[in-house]
Amino acid sequence: MERRIAVRAAAAVVALAAVTAAGPAAAQSKAGTTIGQFLLIEPSARVAAMGNAGVTLFDGVDALYYNPAAAAAVERASVVFSHSEWIADIDHDYIALALPFRTWGTFFGSVTSLGSGEMDVRTVDFPLGTGERFTVSNLALGVGYAREITDRFAVGGQANWLQETIWHNSLSAATLSIGTLYRVSANGLHLGSSLTHFGTNGRFDGRGLRISYDADPDRYGDNSQLPAVQYTDAFDVPVLFRVGVGMPIRLGRDARLRLAADAFHPSDDEESVSLGAELGYREVVAVRGGYQSLFLDGSETGLTAGIGVRGEIQDAAYRVDYAWADHGRLGDVHRLSFGVAFGGSGP
Repeated sequence: MERRIAVRAAAAVVALAAVTAAGPAAAQSKAGTTIGQFLLIEPSARVAAMGNAGVTLFDGVDALYYNPAAAAAVERASVVFSHSEWIADIDHDYIALALPFRTWGTFFGSVTSLGSGEMDVRTVDFPLGTGERFTVSNLALGVGYAREITDRFAVGGQANWLQETIWHNSLSAATLSIGTLYRVSANGLHLGSSLTHFGTNGRFDGRGLRISYDADPDRYGDNSQLPAVQYTDAFDVPVLFRVGVGMPIRLGRDARLRLAADAFHPSDDEESVSLGAELGYREVVAVRGGYQSLFLDGSETGLTAGIGVRGEIQDAAYRVDYAWADHGRLGDVHRLSFGVAFGGSGP
């Protein structure tokens, strides 16, 4: 029975990969047509250094962003904090917590925050600024559950609520993410797939859209200051399907090489592929490299690199990871992650 489940899961992943591979022939970019773009900023410094090819990773709570099923492999209470110096001095922060229960599975949650800082209000009449200041802030909260169906096959899901705020106006939406992870063997090929942020649409509302309206500007004597509301269009969230393969390779007793490749099929852009590698020594230090957004026309992203270290303090283990990513004309992006796990052998 267990073998049949695993075989069917692997077949499903392969079928989804075939659908994704066939997509580019009819691909059409819909860039700029969705809300919640901050949800697509990859938080983990470890995975970002590997070209964001993370759908098959499972050894760390930071992997659950890429595939909710990865949380099923978490063996003890773990938390990870990630900070990104995003483009144009925008701050991106991510926190995830996983609580495993031996017989029930793993429950987890996450918080994602993006803030622009204060900016000048500029208009056509006042291009240098009106003297007012405004901010843009985004927030996403998620709760999820993952479970191992067999010792090789795991599934997981996460429900998310997001809010975008621009000065006095905001919108909110709810999304759902699901994923599967299959390990052919303990030290062999890994297959993973996830569908993230499938959900409702949202439209902006707030006092910034409240206006005074003159129903008939050519008519004198009527009320030219009628209270009115401007309605914006409703926009979808950026749904992302990804499928990938990973392979850990032992290089002697102390070294291990991990290779990963992910294919992306977003709802608002063209398909792409990301590649990554991680070389670890004695599970203490690791160097990483990758390339993201292959085959994506007009992409400003490319090479990635990073380093990570692990250690233990009494019965708690920690991991610190750093990543650098080239974003072309938009400049470099730097990420830093810090993970802690309580008891056991590592986060």
